[in-house]
Amino acid sequence: MAVVAKPLGRYLVGGLLTAGILIGGAGVVTYAFVPRKAVRQLPPDTTRPVKYVALGDSTVYGVGAGSPANNYVSRLYERLRSVYPRARLVNLGVSGATAADVLEAQLGRAAALRPDLVTLSIGPNDITRGRDVQQYEQDIQTILQRLTRQTTAVVVLNLIPDLTVTPRFRGKESAAAVGQRVLLFNEALSRQARAHSAEVVDLYTPSQQEVLRHPELIATDGYHPSDQGYARWAELMWQGVEARIQR
Repeated sequence: MAVVAKPLGRYLVGGLLTAGILIGGAGVVTYAFVPRKAVRQLPPDTTRPVKYVALGDSTVYGVGAGSPANNYVSRLYERLRSVYPRARLVNLGVSGATAADVLEAQLGRAAALRPDLVTLSIGPNDITRGRDVQQYEQDIQTILQRLTRQTTAVVVLNLIPDLTVTPRFRGKESAAAVGQRVLLFNEALSRQARAHSAEVVDLYTPSQQEVLRHPELIATDGYHPSDQGYARWAELMWQGVEARIQR
């Protein structure tokens, strides 16, 4: 999946999220009003041994990267260490994982590690395997509830990029249906992130704007990010992390 990102804009009125909009070739999604909870932050003390745990799928594992050091998680970790030199990383990402897999196989391990920061990148496999969006949202809700209750971690998650701009789907008969599902799954992600005060990074809108102009962002498999794609993802995911560093 192409990986270019910007932090999702926030529109707050009286502590409530106003209607945000994702606009793409597949349609328009309007986000519901959701109460905003207290915002967690990373510590102002930069000598703290901040622990970063990454959850998710092949983009977390690093499929498409030339080496593990070039995936977005490793690059994001290097940025974290520029602020917290004693930071540590545990990458639990598994290629092919769905939200249900994160819930069943990754979440318990993550909570036991007592992380300060968690990133969650999950959803494309749920989409391409035909999982029901309501079940996906329920899984995301459970993941975020447990991270909220069992840890003190800042959680940063990303919206799913527009899969239809990748060679795997571009121009294919399935593209319209896949594009519509991406919108629906992103609506679910955004709704649950807001309900649990997670930081959201928008990969969807920038992927539409940049991938066709910069095909080098896609790996040779025509689907996953390349080294350049992962660098771009890490650069902009960092903005979501940086927004939660207490100054």
